[in-house]
Amino acid sequence: GCFECCIKCLGGVPYASLVATILCFSGVALFCGCGHVALTGTVTILEQHFSTTASDHALLSEVIQLMQYVIYGIASFFFLYGIILLAEGFYTTSAVKELHGEFKTTACGRCISGMFVFLTYVLGVAWLGVFGFSAVPVFMFYNIWSTCEVIKSLQTNVTVPGDQICVDIRQYGIIPWNAVPGKACGPILENICNTNEFYMSYHLFIVACAGAGATVIALIHFLMILSSNWAYLKDASKMQAYQDIKAKEEQELQDIQSRSKEQLNSYT
Repeated sequence: GCFECCIKCLGGVPYASLVATILCFSGVALFCGCGHVALTGTVTILEQHFSTTASDHALLSEVIQLMQYVIYGIASFFFLYGIILLAEGFYTTSAVKELHGEFKTTACGRCISGMFVFLTYVLGVAWLGVFGFSAVPVFMFYNIWSTCEVIKSLQTNVTVPGDQICVDIRQYGIIPWNAVPGKACGPILENICNTNEFYMSYHLFIVACAGAGATVIALIHFLMILSSNWAYLKDASKMQAYQDIKAKEEQELQDIQSRSKEQLNSYT
């Protein structure tokens, strides 16, 4: 009845692919959303405190704008790709468990599954690079934040003035060496750390890095699922070929028996 139909439908849901899809969507959303806002805040910090001349950071602004456009493309692509992989999971689960009667796997279906395995592997390797790249701004902001904490801790120590502790952004290579002022020291640096742009950008970069890591885990999960499903489809195709041969032999045997009975009846 209805209960058996519901159990049958629930048995055809690819729960592993569903979990991987949710994790992939969450990771990509965190990386793209937080990364976009954090990049905007980074430009604001540079323009206000480290590079007052627009020409000094013009190239950096163009690169950040290009990265934001790339983020839009990444979000759109992975939204579509995640849905395709989830649909492939439904297809594979239905094919293996034979939930649709005479539904059979085809060579085209197995080829598509193999193509998804290769493409997911390439994307996983690429996202490992994205994950490593997203850790760079976290490292830079952490260095600035830790320097501010050192300045705060030295406020009670008059022998070591905080004005001698500086952060020079030019050494990271994101702005040229002729950028003015290029560095911040003492109370000025501490005020920068207390701004809303710095606080938000620092934490958003951390969340974006975590999102990239979650996406890598999701792609590894997808890779395991796709490899397993491809192996299941390969075994299912062999089983289908065996069943077809067996059914053909049984049909031939029945035809021989029926012809033998007809000949015996005509003889008698």
